[in-house]
Amino acid sequence: MIFLLLSILFSTGLFVIFKYFGIYKIDVLKAIFVNYIVAFSMGFLLAERQIPISEIYLQPWFPGALVLGALFISIFFVMAMTAQKNGVSVTSIAGKMSVVVPVLFGIFLYNESVTILKVLGIVIALIAVYLSSVKEEKTQNSGTLLFPILLFIGSGAIDTLIKYVQVNHVADQDVSIFSGSLFGIAAIFGGLILTIKAIRKRSSFGLKNIVAGVVLGVPNYFSIVFLIKALQNKNFESSTLFTVNNVAIVIVSTLVGLLLFKEKFSLKNKIGVVLAILGIVLVTIA
Repeated sequence: MIFLLLSILFSTGLFVIFKYFGIYKIDVLKAIFVNYIVAFSMGFLLAERQIPISEIYLQPWFPGALVLGALFISIFFVMAMTAQKNGVSVTSIAGKMSVVVPVLFGIFLYNESVTILKVLGIVIALIAVYLSSVKEEKTQNSGTLLFPILLFIGSGAIDTLIKYVQVNHVADQDVSIFSGSLFGIAAIFGGLILTIKAIRKRSSFGLKNIVAGVVLGVPNYFSIVFLIKALQNKNFESSTLFTVNNVAIVIVSTLVGLLLFKEKFSLKNKIGVVLAILGIVLVTIA
């Protein structure tokens, strides 16, 4: 349970940091790139057993880390496009509702339990995610559904693949180095994109972007490590864990936005938080 709570707290911290990125006009792509390098370094420095970098590709979990690294950077761009084309609310909802993907895979792939109470809790949790995330935007874009659909599928695929690789290939002592490796792969893809952009238009990297990336990298690393460690707990089914994890992040992020950033809290948001708590209780009991 402690690993799940820590994953929720560190994941919520990421939302707070991204909020400050907007306030301080941080170049998100550059900060993301630095963040991946920091998370990669932490993975190898804190690893329980040492593996030479030259032998990483020999590890059974490397193909999964390769795909996840590519997904990490790809979904970042999809999120940006969704926000531009469809608005912030749609982006938030599409990303968070994707919890249904790993939940379904957990039930069908790992034969996890299906009870009326559990199904009811998941349905209530999904409704809660929508109500908690929706914001009254002054200008709502009606863009194509392509990007929200890609965000929904991609975000769900990341959680599902993390669970699959963890179950089949990642030993307990390899959690840190596996996490570091997928961040390192994401950094390589991010570096290639930055290089292409630099060739087209030269610009300084900026000290504040480096600092922002370091600040982001630490909680980002721990959010993944603690999530994987929570998934290793045999007392928690992944369908239950992902539901509790995602919905709890929504609750805490919403409350942080209300208290720290004085964001508007509509009646829908209030109902969403209440339903989210009810959904978590039902899923946990089930």
